[in-house]
Amino acid sequence: MPLYSKKSKEAYIMVNFKRSFRDLIKNKDWKALKQSLNQFNPHEIAQFINDLPEGEDVILFRLLNREQAKETFRHLSHENQEHIIEGLAQHIHKLSDLLNDLEPDDRTAFFEELPGKVTQHLIQLLSDEERKIAMQLLGYPENSIGRLMTPEYVAVKPDFTIEQVFAHIRQYGKDCETIDSIYVVDKNWKLLDDIHIKDIILASPEQTVSELMDHRFVALNAMDDQEMAIRVFKDYDRVSLPVVNADGILLGIVTFDDIMDVVEEESTEDFHKFGSLQEPIINPLKASTFHLFRERIFWLAALLFVNLFSGAVLSSFESVIQSVVSLVFFLPLIIDSAGNAGSQTASLMIRSLATGDVHLKDGYKLVGKEFIVSFLLGITMAIGVAAIAKFRSPEIIYIVALTMVSVVMIGSLIGLLLPFIFTKLKLDPATASAPLITSIADILGIVIYFSLASHFLGF
Repeated sequence: MPLYSKKSKEAYIMVNFKRSFRDLIKNKDWKALKQSLNQFNPHEIAQFINDLPEGEDVILFRLLNREQAKETFRHLSHENQEHIIEGLAQHIHKLSDLLNDLEPDDRTAFFEELPGKVTQHLIQLLSDEERKIAMQLLGYPENSIGRLMTPEYVAVKPDFTIEQVFAHIRQYGKDCETIDSIYVVDKNWKLLDDIHIKDIILASPEQTVSELMDHRFVALNAMDDQEMAIRVFKDYDRVSLPVVNADGILLGIVTFDDIMDVVEEESTEDFHKFGSLQEPIINPLKASTFHLFRERIFWLAALLFVNLFSGAVLSSFESVIQSVVSLVFFLPLIIDSAGNAGSQTASLMIRSLATGDVHLKDGYKLVGKEFIVSFLLGITMAIGVAAIAKFRSPEIIYIVALTMVSVVMIGSLIGLLLPFIFTKLKLDPATASAPLITSIADILGIVIYFSLASHFLGF
């Protein structure tokens, strides 16, 4: 009950603040507005800024102190981040402070979404040290782990005593994203081990770091794809992981919150691809009508031409349809079942490929298993459709039952194979989207249905 009351109170404060915000701006009561902002955490402020109209969001952001601005900026949508930067263009010192204060990995994620010339201009506002870090991170391939890492971590030498480690943490740990793990390196900065902070806290002050080392650590390679980092974090359940180069030199760390951002981006991207959208749409409320039209028209038009084959196939069976009109009654049911079965299987395979649960070499095993599963599904659905046909059109009961088994099996196998084919061709398996699978299954379903009808009915 107290938790509920606290949440209700926070919501009430936020609503009142939203109501009074425009009045405070109108009256130019900046002091009162700035004091009001201290009641909210950065995440709440970011949510509020995301909902503000253009102009007012910049006004509010400028009132934040440096620490608030840094934390709030990382919670904003990319669209609003760009707008804030544009709004601060006339306030170079404020903009420079913001960019220098941002965590290197958050800043890199923001920079890589901007046009090259804009990024070059903003990099010039960084201090020499931060500019060097930014250029280093941006030098890694797009979607590589190197783009995610931050160079802000705590590293110690094996001969440090625990007392020296704590002194080192107090001196250098303030600006680190996390001190959950302390990294052990040699004089050339080659990673030797990582030690959980809990083990350091529980150790005696006189003990040395080498006494706590077990040399069993997990590290990421800076050049590997970000999806590799997702799998490693999932397998080892870590808050952060070190990043090394090919020689094992410690370059930085990747934290769990950065991985969660990648997971969200990957999920959004796959979701849009599976729906045959060309690019992820940031916000349909804010996107222009033409942008929404452009995102959807390409695949719809392409699939329209694919579906012309369905019409061509139907026209070739006109005589069968005219003679046995009852065949048309079951047509939507049959072709929809094929598409649905294919989409189900494709969703499972795309997810499994993305998480690393299955690999290309597993394709042959899965085909055999899917053949059995789809056969059982087809038999079950055939019994259902045969029961309907018994009362509706008993003369075609065997045709619709046999067709149902065939289309469910074929649709399922298409849904299984397409993601593997796209992966083999170095394409994103999410491109094997539901509309594409459905269109292929529709054409094959019509061919199978009316071919069987022609055979059994003697046409």
